[in-house]
Parts: sequence; structure tokens; C-alpha cells
Amino acid sequence: MPYGADQTMYLVADKLCDRGGVYREIEVERTDLETVITDLMSGQFNDPMRVLAFNTLEHWSKDISEEVASEIQTCCDINGDEVPEHLQEFVQRQRNHHYRGASGGAG
Repeated sequence: MPYGADQTMYLVADKLCDRGGVYREIEVERTDLETVITDLMSGQFNDPMRVLAFNTLEHWSKDISEEVASEIQTCCDINGDEVPEHLQEFVQRQRNHHYRGASGGAG
């Protein structure tokens, strides 16, 4: 992040599978939410696990995975498209997380 920049940054945690079936997490920084969603939709990430937003100058961070998944679903619905295969698990996982949280159940 540029020194003194007052902007929100985004981090995408992507799960990659090695040949042996071992998963590792990588982080990729993006400077705007539109770019993150575009990159997700175009398949720039293998298996996104979560999206985090943070602003070090304002001293906050937030997991925005549910909001991003909702935006992806909305974009697909508007265009009459299915959620891309590489994002279906991410969107479903966030939808399930949202419903569990809304119902107050621990499952």
C-alpha cells in the first residue's frame, strides 16, 4: 500500500491444490472492489475462500466475503447467467454462512 494512502485495499484468500492434495492459502492485494469482482468472475482465482477489506489509515478490517458472493450472484442473475463453476462453492458457502448467522443456529 502506498505510504499515506487513505484507500481501502482488498485481499483474496485463494486455496490452491498441489499435486499431493495439500492446500495452501495465498493472498493477492487489489485496490478496488470492482477489480476484485471482475477478477473473481474471470477465473483469476482457483478456489476463493474469503475476501477481506482493510484500511490501515482508518484502522479497520472486515471480512466482506458474503457481500462479494451476493454481488456475484446478483450480477449473474441480472445477466441471466449461472454462477461460474469456479465460484459456485464460494457463493454457496457464503450463502450458507449467511443463513446460519441469520437464524442464530450453531449447526
